Amino acid sequence: MTTSPTPTTTPQAGGRTAATTRREQILREAARLFAERGFHGVGVDEIGAAVGISGPGLYRHFPGKDAMLAELLVGISERLLTGGRLRVGETAGDPEAVLASLVDGHIDFALDDRPLITLHDRELDRLKDEDRKRVRQLQRQYVELWVAVVRELYPDSSESEARTAVHAVFGLLNSTPHLAALGRQSMEELLRRLAHGAFGALAGE
Repeated sequence: MTTSPTPTTTPQAGGRTAATTRREQILREAARLFAERGFHGVGVDEIGAAVGISGPGLYRHFPGKDAMLAELLVGISERLLTGGRLRVGETAGDPEAVLASLVDGHIDFALDDRPLITLHDRELDRLKDEDRKRVRQLQRQYVELWVAVVRELYPDSSESEARTAVHAVFGLLNSTPHLAALGRQSMEELLRRLAHGAFGALAGE
């Protein structure tokens, strides 16, 4: 994962730091702008203006736009895998509960991080080979996490069927950037029903 020089930090409540918060602000606005206008359609001055600092001031936090894009795409892949593993651990022994927790976690991502879905679809090939391979590796591990749970819940399904179902559900949930807004709760409930309905097809439901 691309890293930047460690900036000077100022402690804040909850163990967070001013620099960490600023990096998060920069990444959030960069993701939004990249998704809206494309990676090459956004300059560092625009990203800086969105968070109230000068364009050159961004270089205290990131070497450049390429580093921001890498941290966004590698970072969300790491977060999904880590979150998925935690959910499996918390509900281990009950595959139905594990799958429900995984679905809910991915729905949160799909609704809260829509710009990152757009970025992944459009800009993944712009990453350096090392970062792109890291994203793919993390994604494969995330898929296999789901496949293991699905096969435990639907033991009559083949590995190929389970993996196909997982990818199909990801495609369904990751379509949120293209969906009409229904309101957070309504969208969440609908996506949940659709995802579980898709997996239920493995049992002929």
